[in-house]
Amino acid sequence: MVLQSRETMPQTPIFSSMLGSSCSGQVQPDMGERCVDPVYQDGNLVSGSLEALIERLVPTMDYYPDRTYIFTFLLSSRVFIHPHELLAKVGQICIKQKQQLETGTEAEKAKLKSFAAKIIQLLKEWTETFPYDFQDEKSMKELKEIAHRITQCDEENGTVKKIISQMTQNLLMALSARSQFQEIREKFRQPVTDKGTILKTKPQSTQKDILSVCCDPLILAQQLTYIELERVSNIYPEDLMQIVSHMDSLDNHKCRSDVTKTYNLEAYDNWFNCLSMLVATEICRIVKKKQRTRMVEFFIDVARECFNIGNFNSMMAIISGMNLSPVARLKKTWSKVKTAKFDVLEHHMDPSSNFCNYRTALQGAAQRSQTANSNREKIVIPVFNLFIKDIYFLHKIHTNRLPNGQINFKKFWEISRQIHDFLTWKQVECPFEKDKKIQTYLLTAPIYSEEALFIASFESEGPENHMEKDSWKTLRTTLLNRA
Repeated sequence: MVLQSRETMPQTPIFSSMLGSSCSGQVQPDMGERCVDPVYQDGNLVSGSLEALIERLVPTMDYYPDRTYIFTFLLSSRVFIHPHELLAKVGQICIKQKQQLETGTEAEKAKLKSFAAKIIQLLKEWTETFPYDFQDEKSMKELKEIAHRITQCDEENGTVKKIISQMTQNLLMALSARSQFQEIREKFRQPVTDKGTILKTKPQSTQKDILSVCCDPLILAQQLTYIELERVSNIYPEDLMQIVSHMDSLDNHKCRSDVTKTYNLEAYDNWFNCLSMLVATEICRIVKKKQRTRMVEFFIDVARECFNIGNFNSMMAIISGMNLSPVARLKKTWSKVKTAKFDVLEHHMDPSSNFCNYRTALQGAAQRSQTANSNREKIVIPVFNLFIKDIYFLHKIHTNRLPNGQINFKKFWEISRQIHDFLTWKQVECPFEKDKKIQTYLLTAPIYSEEALFIASFESEGPENHMEKDSWKTLRTTLLNRA
């Protein structure tokens, strides 16, 4: 990745320190007649026309854009312009600058080589960070056109040509790898509907459960973290930006029909739902109250270990599973559970004040990650649906354009900061060794539908009122009459 490290990515509320260095690193260069319309507040870039922002993206002889600006602009530009159209505009600017330097003198030839090196660096950062921008033929055509013109700047020794060739090869490999992942992506697990399984016709001793595979809460939390990191590694910044670009389509309501559906986001969201349902299934399908109590306490301990690791997504999924109505109604079971630890977990995930307690814990984990010396301490896995909602909220409360028609770049700095944090966290290498047996169970064990969970729950602890009795009768009749 070409992003700066967390140490160089400011964490200020409005990303203000990044704004100040956005266009030029530490010193703003003299851009002459270029970019006359960007608006600055206290030296911070806050808005500009699309054309001016594109000009800020393209290097000159004496200027190279700050990496945070490159990332933020390329990330947000898809809301306003197709990648292949942006490449075409970049190419046009490059041609103009190249023509100005083609005077034939030795001094100008040296400047031309320096300019070519900067353009290559920009293209390299673009293809490495947003490879999927080049998935269609139009984008590849524009990239090749720019590359062809740049190679003419250094035809004598062919260095530029070699670098571009390697960059193109790496890009094609990245596109191929991502395409293969989409083809073999996880098929969504379908809930169990077999009435023999749901109605507990099997003797309890023959039923396999999670405790028979792993009885150590810490180990299970580590394996859940392994799965989480594996899944977030396949989520890309442009996937996350589609939350914005898909809601608005393009400027003036031009539909982005060429954008690939975000399978990676769906697969990750499905994992959360499956884990919640698996927790509920494991609890509800146990006949004996004592064993059911043990299962509840086991998952409480697993959730606590997830919290300690920094795996908030699995922790939330487990808590959600235990708060589902079929589990929550098991009063006899919960009366035997030592709930003090569960109360602490629910406090951390209390939704009041916009999940204030969770956000405080997340901030603490993020700070720990910044100064950590080991991958174990670097782990930060946020609650994904809350992360998505935060981006959505930022998008909804701030307009893409200001009344004067300029792009509200201040908004995109903040969205970019949040996405950058997520990308930094997802790059952490998992420090835990994979346990294939445990992971196979977590990913393939049968999960019940909501209907089946209620039936299993009623069979564990009978209906307590007329409403529950009516529900149980209806559910059993529906299941038994099902072909």
